[in-house]
Amino acid sequence: MLNTEAFRLWAVAASYGQGGNLYRELYPVLIRALQAVPKELSTHLPQPLSMQRIASLLTVLTQLTLTASDTASKLSDSAGATPSLITWTQVSGLQPLVEPCLKQTLKLLPRPKMWNALGPVPTACLLFLDAYYQAWSQQPGLCPGDWLQDMERLSEELLLPLLSQPTLDSLWNSLGRCSPLCNPQSCAPSPEALSSLVSLGCTGGCPTLSLAGSASPFPVLTALLSFFNTLVRIHKGLCGQLATVLAAPGLQNYFLQCVAPMAAPQLTPFSVWALRHEYHLQYLALTLAQRMATLQPVPATNAALHHSMALALLSRLLPGSEHLAHELLLSCIFRLEFLPERASGGPEAADFSDRLSLGSSRDSGCERGALLAQACQDLPSIRSCYLTHCSLAQASLLASQALYRRELQRVPALLLPLPKEPLLPTDWPFLPLIHLYHQSSDTPSGFPAADTVGTAMRALQWVLVLESWRPQALWAVPPAARLARLMCVFLVDSELFRETPVQHLVAALLARLCQPEVLPDLNLDCPLPGLTSFPDLYANFLEHFEAVSFGDHLFGALVLLPLQRRFSVTLRLALFGEHVGALRALGLPLTQLPVSLECYTRPPEDNLDLLQLYFRALVTSALRPHWCPVLYAVAVAHVNSFIFSQDPKSSDQVKAARRNMLQKTWLLADEGLQQHLLHYKLPNSSLPEGFELYPQLPPLRQQYLQRLTSGMPQNGIRDLV
Repeated sequence: MLNTEAFRLWAVAASYGQGGNLYRELYPVLIRALQAVPKELSTHLPQPLSMQRIASLLTVLTQLTLTASDTASKLSDSAGATPSLITWTQVSGLQPLVEPCLKQTLKLLPRPKMWNALGPVPTACLLFLDAYYQAWSQQPGLCPGDWLQDMERLSEELLLPLLSQPTLDSLWNSLGRCSPLCNPQSCAPSPEALSSLVSLGCTGGCPTLSLAGSASPFPVLTALLSFFNTLVRIHKGLCGQLATVLAAPGLQNYFLQCVAPMAAPQLTPFSVWALRHEYHLQYLALTLAQRMATLQPVPATNAALHHSMALALLSRLLPGSEHLAHELLLSCIFRLEFLPERASGGPEAADFSDRLSLGSSRDSGCERGALLAQACQDLPSIRSCYLTHCSLAQASLLASQALYRRELQRVPALLLPLPKEPLLPTDWPFLPLIHLYHQSSDTPSGFPAADTVGTAMRALQWVLVLESWRPQALWAVPPAARLARLMCVFLVDSELFRETPVQHLVAALLARLCQPEVLPDLNLDCPLPGLTSFPDLYANFLEHFEAVSFGDHLFGALVLLPLQRRFSVTLRLALFGEHVGALRALGLPLTQLPVSLECYTRPPEDNLDLLQLYFRALVTSALRPHWCPVLYAVAVAHVNSFIFSQDPKSSDQVKAARRNMLQKTWLLADEGLQQHLLHYKLPNSSLPEGFELYPQLPPLRQQYLQRLTSGMPQNGIRDLV
């Protein structure tokens, strides 16, 4: 036990460039201990303490090998760094001794009990070989052909046979069961675990099938993926062979579980520690997939799944993983090879779907297929936009890079605070739009026009790609929040929404929000992330519309969408009470209304104040059919329903208001408006007025009208019957 702890302490010192003299002094002892490992593994039932000692020895050698690489000049640039006292020639003979150890452990893979008893030894062997080839390839003056040939030899003799073993599939199959993300119950910490030293709780008490359990596949698979990435980065010719590991059914099923909708994991000291390890495995698998995608002329079968996994991982990464987030944005998220839909009829399928749902074809310049094809061509510009607007704190990014690259001299601290939320907000695809909105609010001048238009276009293009081909990436952003982000485009300034590309993209996204399967989930009455109050945003939106819209139909469609009957009456009162002047600019034709007219007319309005505002806008001609055809039909429908309602449970105030409104309608001098209010039947957006009329009043309505208007002058109105 003391021997094991001494090795662990030495490994920590070696990671900081220390312990070189001790290595030279104990070199013969270490070599003898290493030579005895294969025999010990083959002749004895593995004992836990013995396996811990062997793994600790391999960890020391791994750290010494890393420090022996040509990094002295890099380390000397860091304050307090100590150049390594180990040279490459002093560690170059270790690989022939470690490789037999790995071969011996892999022989036990078909025997689960023996394999589990090996503990961390297979992982330590893989990590050593990873460090060895990484250090070898960085040595100046050596022939690259030597290490490339040795990699090919190792691949043929050891790695490819390993990938063909059926027992390796059992490790991939158990990922989901041991995952703290897919199976949170496996992530319960031990009662005695310290929040600052979570790994102490992993030495005992953890379930066998958990990330830190004895049967966990995560350590060895993470090491295997790390090793494969190193080999592929150095020797691209091995990519096609080693990347076949990504086709394992167990890994594919695990990815499918990870991209499925699920509740955000609870963040505790133990779960954060476990999730960081799980996210690291996911990142390594995606990095290998990305390397394979760059070398394949045809997109891989699972390219879409890998892209979905990359998007899910980016939204879940925790503070401290800034390096992984930055690398994902650089390599995987905006990689064209991860969008196989572009080359497999995806744009054409989008157009066909729109024609089926919308019933008509739009202008070819603004069809969703053409917009998606253009977005694929603009992916480099889109990536640059998001690298700017999703930028991470420089100090945190540098510290994270140093930690993941094992440059511990540049790491300010190894203890991280317990995070309360992921690194990026759930609505990160909308961040450029949000930044534009906030900048316009803070400084009236905002960006130069070209920057504003370009930023808005790139963000809208990316959101359209996600909406069309990766909808699961936006599941955490409710439709109401997406609508609010689109409204920000119109609030940036008075010109941005007039740009033709912006108009086309917003129209396509609005159509996605108004799909029958999405529209029921549009809830404007619930709290929205990043928004204090939707009614306040809508009031600001109305004010801006009244000032700068000049009757723009797309702007008007966004004004009308929150006025549906099922949403808060506050939104309708804001328009008819405080911004009546905006009605004249709401000239959106009934045929261009993105949702059914019935969404506005049913059920009948029951707010007396709003009904009176409807009636006043009609009789004062503030609301006319040729100015605002949609709301004219809506107001007529609700006033008609109210004046002919005979609910006995109505209050005296409502009954009096109903009687007064019907009598004023009877006395109207505007025959056309009177005809509409009295003879309204049901909505019909195919008619010019937006509704059908009764040729004559039904008997019950006729009797009710005669009873309330008996003895009143008709003001020249013809017989209503």
